[in-house]
Amino acid sequence: MTYRVIQWSTGNVGARALRSIIARPELELVGVWVSSPAKAGKDAGELAGLSVETGITATTDADALLALKPDCIVHTAMADDRLMEAVEDLKRFLRAGINVVSSSPVFLQFPYGVLPDEAIAPIVEAAEEGGASLWVNGIDPGWANDWLPLLLSSGSERIDRIICSEIMDYSTYDNPKVVFDIMGFGSELETLPMLLQPGILTLAWGSVIRQLAAALDIELDSVTQHFERLPATEKLTIGDHTIAPGTAAALRFQVHGIRGDREVLTLEHVTRLHPDLAPEWPQPTGKGCYRVEIQGDPDYQLDLQLYSNGDHALAGVVGTAARLVSAVSAVIEARPGLLTATDLPLTTGRGLVS
Repeated sequence: MTYRVIQWSTGNVGARALRSIIARPELELVGVWVSSPAKAGKDAGELAGLSVETGITATTDADALLALKPDCIVHTAMADDRLMEAVEDLKRFLRAGINVVSSSPVFLQFPYGVLPDEAIAPIVEAAEEGGASLWVNGIDPGWANDWLPLLLSSGSERIDRIICSEIMDYSTYDNPKVVFDIMGFGSELETLPMLLQPGILTLAWGSVIRQLAAALDIELDSVTQHFERLPATEKLTIGDHTIAPGTAAALRFQVHGIRGDREVLTLEHVTRLHPDLAPEWPQPTGKGCYRVEIQGDPDYQLDLQLYSNGDHALAGVVGTAARLVSAVSAVIEARPGLLTATDLPLTTGRGLVS
């Protein structure tokens, strides 16, 4: 069966999602939404960076796209700085009877125990009203810390602690809003960016901790957060931005699931703008990796390296997009409602061997 799909936004992740949709034999691209009038009227192939024409042109007319009644929307619009507006967009799609796979808001990948029930209920009600499903995922939060650690856990006789880490050099990550505005790189250490405001880390990545706890049947007493920032020791040039010595250039944060007096589940990010910074912090395998550690019997450590055209940061973008598109058929075929990773079967990149 072929499913009709609309791509919603064509930024870093959206352009790569377009490429995945176009490549998949089980999906038919029927529309593309863009926020920029400069992109309106352009062919989807051009926006995806391909040398083929699809005959599908982008538009800023959301109503016209929804009137097409697609089976699914692949939603990759930036939501970090417009969380509530993004939630309203998702509810609108669901009420229209359109299934959605989305890269954000990330707390919706497993909101239970993270958001109050009254915040979750309207989303579920919208899905049930339209008979549609919503699945929010990506690479992190996403498969680097949902199915990856759960797969390893099946080989455990005893689990004492699970640590899921992203250890990355972000100097080539092409998203200035995230790097400088949301994560606060290049700012004074005394100035806390959006990401490090009280409760934000446990809102975003607390969903990872809660999902692992639910899947492993672990009852947590609390979820806590901790972070450290270190300055640049010399001037750094990141794209069009200059990082002055003494301003933020390395960030390590952790979100812990606490049981009793022990940290039993941990989500950690170690982010540098230069590999020589913070040598005492965990170091990646290669230029960047996702790491899963299980302490117990046996002990496991899995380091996953990823590259796209030799770049690990771009690979994370490609992986995020592909993870969403891979799940389109399963989400369409699932029950109506708000889905999590453990609600879906294992999804694969079927039909993609060239």
